[in-house]
Amino acid sequence: MNMHFIDWSIVAFFALGLFSVAIYTKRYTKSVADFLAANRCAGRYLICISQGVTGVGAISFIAMFTMYYESGFTAYWWTIALWPVGLLMMLCGWIAYRYRETRVMTLAQLFEVRYSRRFRIFCGILAWLSGVINMGIFPAVTARFFIVFCGLPQDVHLFGLNISTFALIMTIELSISLLFTFLGGMVVVAITDMLQGFFCNIAYLVIIVVLYFSFDWSQILTSLKTAPLDASMLNPFKTTHASSFNLSFFMMNIFIYIYTVRTWQGAQGYNCAAKNAHEAKMAGIIGTWRGLIQNTLILVLPICAFTFLHHVDFAAKAQTVQQTISGLPAGEVRDQVMVPLALVQMLPVGIIGLFAAVMLAAAIGTDQTYLHSWGSIFVQDIILPFRKKAIDTKQHILLLRLSILLVAVFIFLFSLFFRESDHIFMYLTLTGSIYTGGAGSVLLGGLYWKRGSAAAAWCAMIIGGGLSFFGLVIQTAWPSMVPALHKWFPTSHFINSNLEKFPYDGMQISFYAVLLAILAYIGVSLWGWLVLKRPAFNMERMLHRGPYAIKGEHIEGETVPVTGWRSILPSKEFTGIDRLLHAGLTLWTLGWFIFFVAVTMYHLIIGTTDEWWAKFWWFFVILTVVLGTITTIWFSIGGIKDMKYMFKALRGAVINEEDDGRVTEEDLKAKTDSGEKAVAKA
Repeated sequence: MNMHFIDWSIVAFFALGLFSVAIYTKRYTKSVADFLAANRCAGRYLICISQGVTGVGAISFIAMFTMYYESGFTAYWWTIALWPVGLLMMLCGWIAYRYRETRVMTLAQLFEVRYSRRFRIFCGILAWLSGVINMGIFPAVTARFFIVFCGLPQDVHLFGLNISTFALIMTIELSISLLFTFLGGMVVVAITDMLQGFFCNIAYLVIIVVLYFSFDWSQILTSLKTAPLDASMLNPFKTTHASSFNLSFFMMNIFIYIYTVRTWQGAQGYNCAAKNAHEAKMAGIIGTWRGLIQNTLILVLPICAFTFLHHVDFAAKAQTVQQTISGLPAGEVRDQVMVPLALVQMLPVGIIGLFAAVMLAAAIGTDQTYLHSWGSIFVQDIILPFRKKAIDTKQHILLLRLSILLVAVFIFLFSLFFRESDHIFMYLTLTGSIYTGGAGSVLLGGLYWKRGSAAAAWCAMIIGGGLSFFGLVIQTAWPSMVPALHKWFPTSHFINSNLEKFPYDGMQISFYAVLLAILAYIGVSLWGWLVLKRPAFNMERMLHRGPYAIKGEHIEGETVPVTGWRSILPSKEFTGIDRLLHAGLTLWTLGWFIFFVAVTMYHLIIGTTDEWWAKFWWFFVILTVVLGTITTIWFSIGGIKDMKYMFKALRGAVINEEDDGRVTEEDLKAKTDSGEKAVAKA
């Protein structure tokens, strides 16, 4: 085993503390609204920290380890181009603000309000199917990591039986996530995620300090310079021969990121848990600061692992890792274990246990949130719309728990038998686009375009989801199809040049599916408006604005928030601190983007050297570590305050039995002023 007693003690202490918090917190879940949306009592810091853990789970760590191990610093450079886009979306509350105004509990519920009940059920089924297939590899990737990292045997003997360690670890990890979700739904999920976020941020800092004293910058540079000339790991403008994570990958990724904001429902509980729309917006604004230290660690760890495996100073220890890797079959599985195998040789006793605890926290945080989301969606958007009467609160929560259990069993079996053939990022993007490929158009049109029609929504979902699903099937079946294709088309250069792997990766397939879905939504909506003369939808009623405004949702006297370009400026809802955060984020993001443009232009005109990039990356890492330390303290204080507020609000909350996510006939009986049906139950 690779783990010392001290390492195991750290993991055990962390898990025990988390169990204690979960058991204490479950007392605050009393209603369906508590279980599904924490009764909309979450503050900005709680949402921000908790979603940070959810958004970067164990599988995301491993996926990014694989990416940065292959591409080095160059992959990070292109993400800077995304920052101003993200800034604009956060400042104006892109999607998040209007979504929270509708007061829905799931995205498909919004689709019923905006389009129709049948469309809600269809989207609920598609979201659930896409979600569980996407999540299907989570337990497998996590279990594979722990087996390699902890040095566990492939099988263990329990009660006279020979049990697969792979299956045993998946069972343990899923059982913990299930228990937390069962205990109190979104209330327990949010609080435990936040505490895991506290722990992880502190652990990130400790690990980075250890890496600083373990590796010299000159050793890192020497190793990175061994990469091929056109697949540089320092200079992002010399990556034309990079196999997967090149410029085109990041450009498509940026486009899909904008298109799918709030569309993916893996964390749907957080989408509706904010105290109000402004808090949801502010959680997005401060999210940039929260991720500094986390992103730095995820970038630096695989680069240090690459140095460990390629620099002569570490050759003796690295030989053990190389021998183990050479015994594994080539492909995605080997890529996934490369960094974990290096880490157990790099890190000292105690830090190995600390990192294992971080990965356990990341796995639990993501899995419990996803289990909650997909289990809730199955009940709320597939079962509930068929019922005309409400379900008793206890029965409703029991049904949600059974649904969550169903998801856990499904993904366990999926992980047990399915084997990935593409990069984790590509797989997640492609399986996610089975739903988001069309849902992005449907959500954007539904919230921002009064001319978007139900017919357009159906077309976008069928085209976007259908193409993505077809791409996943072909990509998975490609190795077994090639012999037959080669026999039928023996002279085809296309077949002969792509014998082992389908020529289009998950990102490319998703990108094309999204483009066709957008064209379908716009085209069909325009046809309904210009040719069929369909009336416009009443957006104010759906968003609870103007005469439909709900007291307490906006500041006193403001029933219609500002729109257009003014929405990126601080509104009356902003406090003095909010305005300061707004200004700080704007200056930080625009400053980096101007730097990005200037360096790009300089390179195109004059050219940049590897030496210049080496100095830049050293400065960047040091800067983010310093700022990350400050933000860790800042967010910890804010998170504790939000946690106290949530407990106080839940203790005094009045249970509303009707706030269960249904859209009733009474809700839909009144036609809007334009002739369309639309109202979301408060």
